[in-house]
Amino acid sequence: MAQIELLLPKMGESVAEATVTSWLKNEGDFVELEEGILEIATDKVDSEVPSDYEGTLIKKLFKEGEIVKIGTPYAIIEIEGELKKVEEEPAINSAYDEPLSAKSPEKEADSFLTSVPIEPTIKGSSKFYSPLVKSIAKKENIKLVELDKIKGTGREGRVTKNDILNYLETRSENSPTPSPLEHYSSDNQTKPATSFSGTSELIEMDRMRKLIAEHMVTSKKNAPHVTSVVEIDVTNLVNWRNKVKNEFLQKEGYKLTFTPIFVEAVAKAIKDFPMINVSVEGNQIRIKKDANIGMAVALPSGNLIVPVVKGANHLNLMGMAQSVNNLTQKARKNKLSPDDVQDGTFTITNIGTFGNIIGTPIINQPEVAILATGVIQKKPAVIETLEGDFIGIRQMMFMSMSYDHRVVDGMLGGSFLRKVGDYLENFDINRQIW
Repeated sequence: MAQIELLLPKMGESVAEATVTSWLKNEGDFVELEEGILEIATDKVDSEVPSDYEGTLIKKLFKEGEIVKIGTPYAIIEIEGELKKVEEEPAINSAYDEPLSAKSPEKEADSFLTSVPIEPTIKGSSKFYSPLVKSIAKKENIKLVELDKIKGTGREGRVTKNDILNYLETRSENSPTPSPLEHYSSDNQTKPATSFSGTSELIEMDRMRKLIAEHMVTSKKNAPHVTSVVEIDVTNLVNWRNKVKNEFLQKEGYKLTFTPIFVEAVAKAIKDFPMINVSVEGNQIRIKKDANIGMAVALPSGNLIVPVVKGANHLNLMGMAQSVNNLTQKARKNKLSPDDVQDGTFTITNIGTFGNIIGTPIINQPEVAILATGVIQKKPAVIETLEGDFIGIRQMMFMSMSYDHRVVDGMLGGSFLRKVGDYLENFDINRQIW
C-alpha cells in the first residue's frame, strides 16, 4: 500500500488560498476517482474539490474553517493495488487551470513523513492563528496583545482573514489623535452610536455578503464613479424575440432571454471603443484583447455573483445564448468553478428583472465600467418618418453605465454607451439565429 498526498489544485491566477468549508468524506471512507472530497471557499466562489486518486482517506490535514494555500497537501489517501489517477488533460472552462504533476507513490509517502507541520499558535498565546493571519499581523505590526483582542468570527472564535482586515480598517480610521476641541470620550470615537426603536434583530452577514461588501467599498474608494444614462427604443428587438422564443425553447430546451443580446451588443461596442476594455495598474493602463463579459446573477440567498462569458467578441448569438444559459444554471445550483468567475473585463447587470428603470451600479474592480439595463416598458414616443413625425407606442428601455473617471472620461463613456444603444435599437427584425 502507498500513501499519497492530495494537493489543493490551482484555481486561477489570482487565487492563492482557500478556506475549508466542509469535508464531504471522513477518515476511513473510500474515495472514488474524481469524487468530491471537500468543499472550499475562495474570495471568488465556493466549489467542490474532486480527488485525483482512488483510495481510502486516512488523514485530514486541515479542519473546517482553516485556510489552505494552493499546492499545499490537504489530505492523505491510501492506495491499494493498481494506481488510479485522473488523466492530466487540459480542459476548457475547467475548475482548475493546470493539472497536478504526479509523483510516485513512494516519493509521495516520503514527502509526507518528512514534512514539518506549521506551528498553529503564536508564542505566548493560546489562541490559534492561521499562517495568513500571522503574516498580515506581522506586516501591519500588530502586537500579540493587540491580536488577542480581535474578535474572531471563525469556528471556535478563530480570527479569519476578514476579521483582521476589518480590524485594520477600524484601526486606521481611529488612529488620528483627537482634536483638543473634541470633548467626546475615546470610547465614543471608536464605537459608533446605535439608535433604534421597537424590537430588532442583529444577524451576522454570511461569507459571500461580507466579500461583496468589502469588494464594493474598495471599488468606491479606488475609482471615482461617473454614471451616464441613455433611453433607447428596443421595439424591433422585443418583436424579434417574441417571434422566435417559442421555437427556440422547443429546439434548444431553454428560454432565450435578452441577456445574450445585451452581451453581444456590448462586445461589438468594445471593438469600436477598446479603451473601455481596460484595467488600471498604478499609472499604467492594461488594454485587454478579449471581451470577457460578466453578468450579475441573483442567487436564491439574495446575494449576487458574476459569472463571465469568456471571449464574447468571438461568439455568435447562438454561442452567446448557450454560454449565458450554462453559466446562469451553474450559478443558481452553486456549481460555478473558480474559472467561471475570473478574468472579467466588463460587467452587465440587469436591474430590469426587478422592475427598476435606472440604476447607478458600482464598478466590478479591476474593470473600469459596468452597464445596467432597466425594465423594458411600453411608452408613447415620437416616431420620425419621411412623411412626417407621429406619436406611437414603443418598447423603451433606459441603460445606465458607471465608469472609472481616472481613465474613462465623459466623451468615451458617453460614446460607448450610445454605441451599445445603437446596436440594440437597430436590431434586425429578420435575423436568423440558427
